[in-house]
Amino acid sequence: VRLMALQLLLWHSALWTVQEASPLGPASSLPQGFLLKCLEQVRKIQNEGAALQENLCATYKLCHPEELVLLGHSLGIPRTTLNGCPSQDLQLTSCLSQLHRGLFLYQGLLQALAGISPELAPTLDMLQLDVADLATTIWQQMEDLGVAPALQPTQGAMPTFTSAFQRRAGGILVTSHLQSFLELAYRVLRYLAQP
Repeated sequence: VRLMALQLLLWHSALWTVQEASPLGPASSLPQGFLLKCLEQVRKIQNEGAALQENLCATYKLCHPEELVLLGHSLGIPRTTLNGCPSQDLQLTSCLSQLHRGLFLYQGLLQALAGISPELAPTLDMLQLDVADLATTIWQQMEDLGVAPALQPTQGAMPTFTSAFQRRAGGILVTSHLQSFLELAYRVLRYLAQP
C-alpha cells in the first residue's frame, strides 16, 4: 500500500511538473486589451527611435547603420531576436519571454548611451522610459498568466562608450537594432491580436 501511494504521489508530481512546464495554448489566452496596448506602445517607441536616428543623422551625419557594423562588433553591441515567435509554430510562453528579454536588453543599451548629447538627452530618456514601460507591461501579463520566471532577468555586461563618437555611433546602431526588433514584435503582436 505504501509503495502504491508513493508511486501515485510520484506520478501526480511528475504530471504536475509537465503541466507547469508546458507552453501556453493558443494566442486567444492573451487579453485583447493587453495586445492593443502593446501594439500602441511599440508604435510609440518606433516613432521615438526614428526621431533619435533622424537627429543623429541631421546633427552628426551618422545616417547609415550598415556603415557602422564593424564598430558595433568592436564595441560589443548585442542584438536579440524573436525566434520563438514564428506564426506557424508559436510558443506563447517562449515568445513573451523573448519579447521581455529583448526589451530589457535594449533598455540597458539605451542607458549605456547616457550623455550622448544635451540636445538628444530628452529623446533618449523618453525612449528608454517607454521601452521599460513596455517591458513591464509584458512582465505583468506573464505574471497574470503564471508563466513569469521566479526572478526578473538581470542586465548583462553593456558596452562602454569611451568617446562622443562611439556613443553617437552606438546610438545609431542601438536604435537601428531596436527598430528591427520592434518591427518583428509588432508583426507578432498583430498576429496574436487577430481573432
